[in-house]
Amino acid sequence: MADAAGQLERGRDLCARRAWVDAREALAAADRADPLGAEDLELLALASFMLGRDDDYVHALERAHRAHLDAGDPARAAGCAFWIGLNLFPRGEVGPATGWFGRGRRLVEEGGLDCVARGYLLIPELLGHVAAGDPEAAHAVATEAAEIAARFGDRDLFSLVVQEQGHALVRQGRTEEGLRLIDETMVAVTAGELSPVVTGLIYCNTISFCQRVYELRRACDWTAALSLWWASQPDMVSFTGRCLVHRAEVMQLRGAWADALEEARRAADRLAGSARAAGEAHYRQGELLRLRGETAAAEVAYRAAGLLGREPQPGLALLRLAQGDGAAAAAAIRRALVETGERLARAALLPACVEVMLAVGAREEAAAAGRELEAIAAAQGCDALEAMGAQARGAVALAEGDPARALPALRRAWRTWDDLEAPYESAQARVLVGLACRALGDAEAAGLELEAARAGFAALGATADAARAAALTEPAPPGHPGGLTARELQVLRLVATGASNRRIAEELVLSERTVDRHVSNILTKLRVPTRAAATAWAYERGLIGGEEAG
Repeated sequence: MADAAGQLERGRDLCARRAWVDAREALAAADRADPLGAEDLELLALASFMLGRDDDYVHALERAHRAHLDAGDPARAAGCAFWIGLNLFPRGEVGPATGWFGRGRRLVEEGGLDCVARGYLLIPELLGHVAAGDPEAAHAVATEAAEIAARFGDRDLFSLVVQEQGHALVRQGRTEEGLRLIDETMVAVTAGELSPVVTGLIYCNTISFCQRVYELRRACDWTAALSLWWASQPDMVSFTGRCLVHRAEVMQLRGAWADALEEARRAADRLAGSARAAGEAHYRQGELLRLRGETAAAEVAYRAAGLLGREPQPGLALLRLAQGDGAAAAAAIRRALVETGERLARAALLPACVEVMLAVGAREEAAAAGRELEAIAAAQGCDALEAMGAQARGAVALAEGDPARALPALRRAWRTWDDLEAPYESAQARVLVGLACRALGDAEAAGLELEAARAGFAALGATADAARAAALTEPAPPGHPGGLTARELQVLRLVATGASNRRIAEELVLSERTVDRHVSNILTKLRVPTRAAATAWAYERGLIGGEEAG
């Protein structure tokens, strides 16, 4: 018994010091010698959770729940029921999770209890409103829970639900007001005022949310803070997989692609037991591999993400476009947009839609997607979305042969991406700036912009983008108009009719791969970014008309 008491004290001390492996061993040893009481079972559950031992966590909390009931404390028992349900639900065990939530509510309601557990048990209802896309109802429930948390002085509950209040306000377009609440919550997190489980939940939820609403600076800042918290607890397993995904996303944005790919692979390994989260890690790998030009490996990663339930768009559509299959790219992005209703989720697809539709000559669809993106940016009011909207507007104007309208929007997009320290997006915008300068007759400015873009792509390892930017800086070859060969002129005339590469291949009795190469050469020689722009170039020079245009 004396040894059990010593192990118990040691386990409590180790939990306080976040030494999770030793804490769990000491508490488990004490429990074997003399069954733990309810509060110490909660400590055993905590140590198990932080080590990623979810089944042990639930088992310890179930015992704590019964112990609290035996001790005549239904309020604490209801709190355990909430945490059990919250652990089971994201694991896909919806029935058991709902049962535990229901048990907790019954204990509170039948006992007429005025307790903090009542506030925690509002969280499933709150999350239901979030899932249903009803931010107003979510905000109302979060406000009710926050009042309960404030009355009982429970910092964990207060921070959890104030965070959700902030999320709900941002979703309603009250962005500045919502972000203030989120930042307030994060102050409590970084000050170490909250329990380990709640700290991890808020870190991950906040970073994910900031990325979804394109608050990229905040996502980067909070990911750096999460990394420090993680590093302070080398035993910790929970949250680390998601932390690695967040770190990979930030590294990609900042241009550290090799490190980002390594983090994404580590995340996939760490999250192998959680399908949805692992899917996110595989999708991130696909994005990085596509940008590096490793198309076969990217395809494998996107397919792995899809099998795990993560929609592989827009990345897979952009991969198809890079492979020369514009028809498949257009079909994929159209399908994804049909399935996506929430405006910020659509914002993730719309830039790719603009790029794909311009590439296949569907200029009106590209323009509509660009207008929608700009409307979302205006409602949301964040830098990254505004840059995306401006870049879309400029790309469409350039394809329509209006470089004077395109250039100010493209220059604004480039400056914003540069301020956000997003080198790939900066280089993309700079290519378009260069093409607009060239179309306005300023060849020297165009050359400077394109060379800067080429250098940016090369530094990142975006070899295909770097090669395209380099080709745009070279003088057009002599011979036919624009330096095109006779075969390329044939292909250009068919492109102008809106024909797909497959249709052109059938018409000219060529392989589709050969047509892909011809189209790529045409765009490079004419120094234009899209099929639509190439078509406009040909019409302006009278190369298409009458029988050939039909």
